[in-house]
Amino acid sequence: MPSPRTPALHPGDQLASVTGTTRVIVIRAPQEVTGPVECGGSPMVPAQDAPAAQPAGQTPDTLIGKRYVDPADTLELLCTVSGTGHLTYGGEPLAVKPPKALPASD
Repeated sequence: MPSPRTPALHPGDQLASVTGTTRVIVIRAPQEVTGPVECGGSPMVPAQDAPAAQPAGQTPDTLIGKRYVDPADTLELLCTVSGTGHLTYGGEPLAVKPPKALPASD
């Protein structure tokens, strides 16, 4: 059961970093929330509640268009705005999901 500090995640939710410019959309969410989605060590907030993002002056850690998954493959996020700070979920780092190979068209 999620605590008030860790709201439930639903596909389509848009989250934003409070420490950078990173924004993500939840593609797949776990049945039970095990912790907050964090970017750069701070919990992400709903995008509509996020403070105005400051332009990033550093090389981004999260890349636009990439999908990020947790080790159990229960959470999948799509990065919509690149930014600094690594994504984590429940204290575990999220990894870039490898793209699926397209079928051969002979």
